[in-house]
Amino acid sequence: MKHAPKRLVVLLAAAFPCLAIAEGALTLDSVVVSGSRVEHSSFDLPAAVDVVDAARIGAGQARVNVSEALAGVPGINVQNRQNYAQDLQISSRGFGARSAFGVRGIRLIADGIPASMPDGQGQAATFNLDRAERIEVMRGPLSSIYGNHAGGVIQMFTPDGQGRPSVEGRFAAGSYDSWKADVSAQGEVGGIGYLIDASRFSTDGYRDHSKSERDQTMAKLTFRPSQDGKLTLLANTFKQKADDPQGLSWNEFKADPKGVAFDAARGYFPALAFNTRKTIEHTQGGATYEHRIGDHAVQLSAYAGQRSTIQYQSIPVATQANARQSGGVIDFDRDFGGLAGRWIGRYQLAGGKLTTTVGVDYEQSVDDRRGFENFIGTGVPPNCIANVCGVKGRLRRLEEDRVSSFDQYAQAEWQGEQWTFSGGLRHSRVSFKVDDEYLANGDDSGHVTYEKTTPTLAALYRLTDTVNVYASAARGFETPTFNEMFYSSAGGSFNFSLDPSISKHFEIGVKAMLGANSRLDVALFQVKTDNEIVVLSSTGGRAAFQNAGPTTRRGLELALDSRWANSLTSRIAYTLLDAKYDESFTFTTPFPVTTKTVNAGNRLPGISRQTLYGELAWKHPASGFHAAVEGVARSKVEVEDTNTAKAAPGYAIANLRVGIDRKVGDVNLGGFVRLNNIFDKQYVGSVIVGEGSGRYYESAPDRNWLAGVSARYAF
Repeated sequence: MKHAPKRLVVLLAAAFPCLAIAEGALTLDSVVVSGSRVEHSSFDLPAAVDVVDAARIGAGQARVNVSEALAGVPGINVQNRQNYAQDLQISSRGFGARSAFGVRGIRLIADGIPASMPDGQGQAATFNLDRAERIEVMRGPLSSIYGNHAGGVIQMFTPDGQGRPSVEGRFAAGSYDSWKADVSAQGEVGGIGYLIDASRFSTDGYRDHSKSERDQTMAKLTFRPSQDGKLTLLANTFKQKADDPQGLSWNEFKADPKGVAFDAARGYFPALAFNTRKTIEHTQGGATYEHRIGDHAVQLSAYAGQRSTIQYQSIPVATQANARQSGGVIDFDRDFGGLAGRWIGRYQLAGGKLTTTVGVDYEQSVDDRRGFENFIGTGVPPNCIANVCGVKGRLRRLEEDRVSSFDQYAQAEWQGEQWTFSGGLRHSRVSFKVDDEYLANGDDSGHVTYEKTTPTLAALYRLTDTVNVYASAARGFETPTFNEMFYSSAGGSFNFSLDPSISKHFEIGVKAMLGANSRLDVALFQVKTDNEIVVLSSTGGRAAFQNAGPTTRRGLELALDSRWANSLTSRIAYTLLDAKYDESFTFTTPFPVTTKTVNAGNRLPGISRQTLYGELAWKHPASGFHAAVEGVARSKVEVEDTNTAKAAPGYAIANLRVGIDRKVGDVNLGGFVRLNNIFDKQYVGSVIVGEGSGRYYESAPDRNWLAGVSARYAF
């Protein structure tokens, strides 16, 4: 995007007086628990933290993907791949952008229960957005107190059931034969609060071969066994079937952005020939208990779950002739769980308030993992002409993969009249173990353990009653995930030689109330990382990784929220992120064997240098009618480390939504219509970093619509 900076400045200037966040009342100082782990004013926290409330989460949205809710958070880049088989692409200050599937480098938590596995891999799709009360997003040094990640923490919270029993139904439908139905009930009976929700989502998808179906349920019970104790029980299920359209080359994207790639050498469309797809079944339950002892508190939690996944990839038949190859079908059953406990003490000290937290976390997951050929036949080319493809064939992999983490941490915050000081220390130990039971191609059993102690330090100064300035620093620790260790450069066996990434985070910021109706947050940051884990090769949905040299991320994040006359509210979110390699390095890709050089100064792939988001919203107090316009602009994104392939161009799009909310007796009625990509812009919405066949690009939808209705009845 040659003129991207100018366009961004023009859009920023045009939007400044009137951009907005949501139909509801704008809260300029939310209460958060991220960072300090106790309720805290976001304005007085020495960290970059944003709160997305229920009004913004459901602002004329289907509430299917967290990308809908987090678009207006600076520092966070959430891309909907239009590929439900690979989940969303979420990065925080550039961490996580390399992930080919799932969420990497960011800690995910739902109602105090981790949605990330102990190796750092998470699935944002398990978030239940229909019942979300708020989402807290924290970036920067303070997030290191949460352990094995580098980019930040995203926490979702659902409300407790309370008051009169009520039921609610919602239905939305739109482009590409997409629809979603949701029904829920909540209330309090006999001192027990309950919240129950069930939903079904279906879409044919914007692209060919991108159909998906998803079912979600959740239940939450809360009650107080004593005046000082509170017990919360949680359960949720997630089932999804999704086709995988895979990526496109640049020429394929320009010719047919809705299509799938064609393999001219083999004479077929890989996604269609192998019917690439993924099925997931996920069940999880947990309990949290908090007991207050005067000003102090004890918090305990436990959770357990099971996840089954089967994925059909497009690994060519001929490639699987390699004895070290583990086939083109991934099939595993995972049992996971964890325990956590912390003590929170509150004291008066030196004229201020001291809050201390000491805790331990233990997490474990065990995979019964199998690999199969994705064809039945002789295996002799011409591939899917002589063989039946896209089916489960012979066994090629059988193993037990176990990862566990045991962390201990302590943190303290002293809050005085003008100064706030906080600090923390966390010790992390993450262990991986593989027991190979398929020995026809050798024994790939092995184990590796990573261990690190990471400190955090921050200070905040109240310059005036309406202006706070702060500074913070920390070390970050990010181990490889099992997904990054599964394949070596030769296409088989585990890569136990990967080292963890170690990062140094620095941040300074200003939080200011501008009059009674505006809040400005500005953060400047720098992150220095050693042993950055980068993509070595990625083909047919299978990626291998390696360590690179040091990298540097520098940037600025800005958020401006305002309330205006005539029931207008506004929000601007701007991110400037300069992420580069500090040293040159070379690497060799296996298929075909090619040596490439990454020069010092090259940009890290998958990261846009500039991102701008804004909204203008209005709500008529009497009628309940509301309307909003949204704008998103992003600069270009490099797609691989050498920066020689065609970068995904920058783009700017606009969305429009209108709706109405009315109360008739005991019934609350609502309806909305949303039009996305008003000007029908064709653009690349996300990229597959380092894709070995040059199919880096994932198309975003053209102009599309969504409409919905809802009704809530209180008994």
